[in-house]
Amino acid sequence: MSGSKWTSRSMPYLTARPPGATDAWTGEAADAGRRGGQRVLHAGEVTSPAAVARMLGLSAGSTVVTRRRIIELDGEPNELTDTYYPPDIATGTALAGTAKIRGGAVTLLAALGHVGVRVVEDVTARMPDAHECAQLDLAPTEPVLQLARTTYDSTDRAIQADIMIMPAGRQSLRYEITIG
Repeated sequence: MSGSKWTSRSMPYLTARPPGATDAWTGEAADAGRRGGQRVLHAGEVTSPAAVARMLGLSAGSTVVTRRRIIELDGEPNELTDTYYPPDIATGTALAGTAKIRGGAVTLLAALGHVGVRVVEDVTARMPDAHECAQLDLAPTEPVLQLARTTYDSTDRAIQADIMIMPAGRQSLRYEITIG
């Protein structure tokens, strides 16, 4: 890793992008003079982990659609992100596939009629497991931040759940909150 710290902001990832725009991560990295990318490692239907079922308001063991990705900054691993969707929203859409989604998943969700209006984020720090160490090029003694985000629509239905794992020493989280 280049050693330079990245400041992660949530807002770009919560709003649909303009037609023809790239995804939020690629755009945010480019705005900072960096190169953002991602590799989709897996996509499709899976049995929901218990924590994700709770986040999405589903029964334990429910089927969900997931996209597992390695997020890269300047060609190096920066974050592991697993995103989950209720199957009635995502099955049969690009959210269930491994191809890059033009404008990003939030833009596609909006086009499908699912617009997020409220987000809950929980951030914890912990030590990484062996898989996370390998994927993020970390020593077992380097802590990670885990950000769990649930996005809700105007009916207060959970439409997306994200579990993001980031090397703590390479990240800073910034929150800007507008109350109005």
